[in-house]
Amino acid sequence: MPPCIARVACLALVLVAGPVLAGDLANFNTAVEAAQSHNRVAIGYLRTGNVDLASLEIDRLRESWRTLQERFAGERPDAFDGVELYGMLWTGVSARLVAADLMLKIGRADAARQSLDGISGDLYALRKAAGVTVLADCIRDANTVMGGLMIYNDRDLDWTKSETRFGIASKASIYNYVLDRCDGMADTSLRKSPEFRRLIDGAKAGLALIPKAIATRDSDLLHRVLIELRSFDNLLAFRFG
Repeated sequence: MPPCIARVACLALVLVAGPVLAGDLANFNTAVEAAQSHNRVAIGYLRTGNVDLASLEIDRLRESWRTLQERFAGERPDAFDGVELYGMLWTGVSARLVAADLMLKIGRADAARQSLDGISGDLYALRKAAGVTVLADCIRDANTVMGGLMIYNDRDLDWTKSETRFGIASKASIYNYVLDRCDGMADTSLRKSPEFRRLIDGAKAGLALIPKAIATRDSDLLHRVLIELRSFDNLLAFRFG
């Protein structure tokens, strides 16, 4: 083959192969999200005690996970090169799915839910180890921060303590920051969707009332705000976490 033709052929190969390699992580994330959409719904059903519908979603989760595993177990995206957790993910998630089924059969819906939540935790840990962040991870971070803010859901708060007032203000500020980060990570269509906007904007509106609760030392107002914030936070986790 003449050198010029060989160079053109090599260039064409690079142009074709390049986007495929670059898209491996995006394809992986998309496949994970497809599986996790079933996981979130199953967890939601288990929270409300609807075991039959949860079982159906777990079946769909298992099928999505099988497709994901067939595609990526032996062909990891470059982002996960050298990340030990990648190899451990497949057996770990399979074990959690088996455990979830077993727990449902013996009537332990709470334990089944913990197994399913563990799948989300495994994926979060994998991406964190690789320096990869997706919206679901940000929502999980927000959920953790909100848990820290909920410790102030106490009508007997001692407002005379500066550490109480500072603790509420600082945790609310951190939660607001994480919500802004999640909002920025969402793609354009999701960011503009009515459901996502209602949850993000609703939470931020609640956060805007916390300085007033601190200034007036109003435990009842703080309680109402925190309950509303927790509701928005749980819905964010249920839909996008």
